[in-house]
Amino acid sequence: MFRIRMTLPKRRDVGYKNMDILHDAIVNAWICSGADPEQITGHQASPWNFAPLGWRRRQESRVHTLIISTPDPALSGFMKKIKCRDVTYARAKTAELVDFSGAEICVEHDPVAPGQTGLGVLMLSPLAISHINKGKKGHRWHSNLNEVNLSSAINHRLSRLAGREVSLEVHADRLYLRANPRHDVLIPVKAFPNGKRAFVIGMKAPLVLQGNDNDLRLAWYAGIGEKTRSGFGCVGLAEKGVGR
Repeated sequence: MFRIRMTLPKRRDVGYKNMDILHDAIVNAWICSGADPEQITGHQASPWNFAPLGWRRRQESRVHTLIISTPDPALSGFMKKIKCRDVTYARAKTAELVDFSGAEICVEHDPVAPGQTGLGVLMLSPLAISHINKGKKGHRWHSNLNEVNLSSAINHRLSRLAGREVSLEVHADRLYLRANPRHDVLIPVKAFPNGKRAFVIGMKAPLVLQGNDNDLRLAWYAGIGEKTRSGFGCVGLAEKGVGR
């Protein structure tokens, strides 16, 4: 298990339009560190996740920090070799360039102590959970945490990743939800040659995770919810905030 924070110097950030270019830049760094493409992408890929920290302005997002994390032992070894200069990707059709050369890498240590049974977190990247009935046109993604069985949805995916039963109790901060009834965000993930774009609806709110330390640690390193390798479901400590 390994997790890093890659931060550009102050007053420097990178613009992007769709989340997939950040994904591709990180994949490039994984491969440069020695990982096989099949370990990083595709249905059989090992678990990893990331979150871009920054802001959105008009039609463009800006990122100054990347959180990259994995619970997988093999990928952890490759992550220790990742170089900032390899987190780069140029896309001619959209005139976009992601370049994290000059950034600094800081290892984020395991926040879960032996025997710990609870963790207060916030979403560094939105939580994506799809409806069970995905055939309902226009309503694939949940947009309200009050309508989701968080424990069931999150445990289902983590259990599949771990190959064992994961039994976390997951609760959203009710005071936050009352103050922010609209806590969904629409994230552009990909642009197609015909001009259309793919979007994912994610949700952001502070959460409380309760369970044994192994399950808490898995959630911290693997991320929670769906599409974690695409930049969703990365959690941070509520007590520390987002940071830079």
